[in-house]
Amino acid sequence: MVQRINMPQLGESVTEGTVSNWLVQVGDYVEKYDAIAEVMTDKVNAEVPSSFSGVIKELIAEEGETIEVGQLMCYIETEGEETEQPTSSPAPESKDKPSVDRSMKTRYSPVVMRLAGEHQIDLSTVTGSGKGGRITRKDIEKLVANGQTGTVEKNEPTPTQESAVESEELEEFTPPIIRRKSVETKPGDREIPVTGLRRTIAQNMVRSKTEIPHAWMMIEVDVTNLVAYRDAEKNKFKENEGYNLSYFAFFLNAVAKALKKFPELNSCWAGDKIIQRKDINLSIAVAHGHELYVPVIKNVDEKSIKGIAKEIAQLSNKARTGTLTKEDMEDGTFTVNNTGSFGSVESMGVINYPQSAILQVESIVKRPVIIEDMFAARDMVNLCLSLDHRVLDGVICGAFMSHVKSILENISSETTPIY
Repeated sequence: MVQRINMPQLGESVTEGTVSNWLVQVGDYVEKYDAIAEVMTDKVNAEVPSSFSGVIKELIAEEGETIEVGQLMCYIETEGEETEQPTSSPAPESKDKPSVDRSMKTRYSPVVMRLAGEHQIDLSTVTGSGKGGRITRKDIEKLVANGQTGTVEKNEPTPTQESAVESEELEEFTPPIIRRKSVETKPGDREIPVTGLRRTIAQNMVRSKTEIPHAWMMIEVDVTNLVAYRDAEKNKFKENEGYNLSYFAFFLNAVAKALKKFPELNSCWAGDKIIQRKDINLSIAVAHGHELYVPVIKNVDEKSIKGIAKEIAQLSNKARTGTLTKEDMEDGTFTVNNTGSFGSVESMGVINYPQSAILQVESIVKRPVIIEDMFAARDMVNLCLSLDHRVLDGVICGAFMSHVKSILENISSETTPIY
């Protein structure tokens, strides 16, 4: 029996993935759960396992192609059943009828069909550059850029996808990144392909800013005591533990304590209700080259500062080596972004959908501050909070930020043990 293998859900809120590398070829026999492809998303790079044992019959998705969750990747023939046949037996005279065209040219992906419909392009007149003459998204975008549109009457139906692709795969979901006016490339310009990772990040950012009414606030925190405490302990800590005691671990510890007191910020909007999360799982932004990952430290309120620092080091190393797993990226309830590592002193973060807030920890800088009518040089940091105004308002967020400020300004070896 011929079975379908579709793009799986590879992480929370992941809607699509890019097939970066096929690990099998047509005719290969694979066991159930054997890896058949490497897929890249905005959250994780992962291997897709086979759902069946059998022989690979046809690879539908091309390497480099981005497809939505649930969309067909390939066909596999399993043992013990007849291969897939049409639902009705052909009548004797069917010999005179044209057979169904199963060539790659007529296998239209949902993205290709959507673009063809938007620009009234007759796909039967298009020469595909993909495998077996298949028409790719780039072929359609090239036609649009060259102004070769309107080859189908506006009311004429667009070509239908082959029957093997279920109708629900054609359900309307048009990411805003696709609906853009074509921009011409001029001499000397360099074209950089939009990868699956960058495309998904763009879609998530647009979704967040479109659906979530953002509000913003900032407080100034005196972290002179924190800086002195960390500087006194960092060398001994690195020697004993083998990884850095970062300022960021202290900030995450303070945020977890504040979320324990103000759980309203540990919530998400769910249409007709607000879901307040019990677990405090902090998403942290980790950059590697031009890629940005948002792994999650689970149950931060139950961890010591040493435990938090260890997880920061482990997740950062996984991001650098490309070994982050789906589990590393799931179940975040609140995001803390260390924008200060880039020297930023003030920024407004875009909320990590579907969470309700994101806190930006800016750069620690020495500034003159008036204390008891006298100037003093103090280590100061700005904390910037973006909030979902459907879930939160200024009163509760102000109280939350004040509590974080109080915790950070009162850090010492007596009040804040590292171990």
